[in-house]
Amino acid sequence: MPSTALFTDQYEFTMLQAALKAGTAERRSVFEVFTRRLPEGRRYGVVAGVGRVLDAVENFRFDAGVLGFLRERHIVDEPTLQWLAGYRFRGDIWGYPEGEVYFSGSPILRVEGSFAECVLLETVILSILNHDSAIAAAASRMSTAADGRGLIEMGARRTHELSAVAAARAAYVGGFDSTSDLAAGFRYAIPTVGTSAHAFTLLHDSERDAFQAQVDSLGHGTTLLVDTFDVAEAVRTAVDIAGPELGSVRIDSGDLLLVAHRVRKQLDELGAVNTRIVVTSDLDEYAIASLAAAPVDAYGVGTRLVTGSGQPTCSMVYKLVARARSTDPTAPLEPVAKKSLGGKLSIGGRKWAARRLDEHGVAEAEVVGIGDVPPELADRQLLVQLVRGGEIVAREPLDAARERHIAARGALPMSAIQLSRGEPVIPTEYVGPDTAAYA
Repeated sequence: MPSTALFTDQYEFTMLQAALKAGTAERRSVFEVFTRRLPEGRRYGVVAGVGRVLDAVENFRFDAGVLGFLRERHIVDEPTLQWLAGYRFRGDIWGYPEGEVYFSGSPILRVEGSFAECVLLETVILSILNHDSAIAAAASRMSTAADGRGLIEMGARRTHELSAVAAARAAYVGGFDSTSDLAAGFRYAIPTVGTSAHAFTLLHDSERDAFQAQVDSLGHGTTLLVDTFDVAEAVRTAVDIAGPELGSVRIDSGDLLLVAHRVRKQLDELGAVNTRIVVTSDLDEYAIASLAAAPVDAYGVGTRLVTGSGQPTCSMVYKLVARARSTDPTAPLEPVAKKSLGGKLSIGGRKWAARRLDEHGVAEAEVVGIGDVPPELADRQLLVQLVRGGEIVAREPLDAARERHIAARGALPMSAIQLSRGEPVIPTEYVGPDTAAYA
């Protein structure tokens, strides 16, 4: 993987240079990633991108090309360039494991080390977590709306080519089953699917010729696109060519509810009772929910998914919450926090987080605290160690994150799956010193 050291903002480097000159760069520091509020109307968030963050931290290196760029642009001075040449993150990172749900104030990620090594990671960490978590949250909502029916991510042509790969990964964490993006399949082993577009039908002299060519090439289990011309005629032709073993038909336009019912009736009458119906066409969670009564077997979602279904970011921030008064490794950490106006308040101090459950095992509060963890919450802590002394200690298969999300979402109150706008499904409670004003 190429260096990720320039996936950042210039002020990270100018702060580093000034801190090195002031003698404060090596003070032990704690940064935390959190969001002050969930996106409007969302009832829970989904942590996604943790695995990509670990890759980015591991590859945050300053090779000759990167250092040359910084020198040529006069971004930092020579002493800072010399410091950067030997940069390796050697601190610790704790965080919510990928796929977990989160709420306002949840300390999603905690980065500990010297100020110098931690501050440089701010932008790349936020870039990954804000994007991936937004996509995963949209995917999760679509997954609950689909209620067990198949979900295909197909938004590559609606976003930046690199964002498309990350979006497919995040969608898989959030509950999607497959992607049309081969780069995502190659990089993350996500199942890939895809057959043909309208152009393939239009290429041939007739729809029959197009269907015959596709079946000859891909077999009777393929998916035939039936709405290029007349849907009813296309379905008859599809079954005539492929027989009752036809895998699927895809509908990409029109009144999907009405057309799906008509196509299902026609397929059954033609003996293709096991042929599946896949629908596409600018779907989102609301459109998917509206098709709950339709005989649809799978949904293909593009634009609305890769843009977060109206919420393209989670507004996560990366804030210094504690630092030592000196560079002495044994100096105690002191809480620090921004106290500006306009709702941008932060709580200082190194935090833990736990989820309190009711007597039925259903989540009833996100508890965020400073200091000792109450005994009753000791086994409900959410943060796990991801990096220890600069070494990654928590890599896992993507399927583990996907399964974790399903379990975490299932432990929330039932109102979590409602698509109507509302407040977070559980409150965030703050405990410990310096948190009373936020309770």
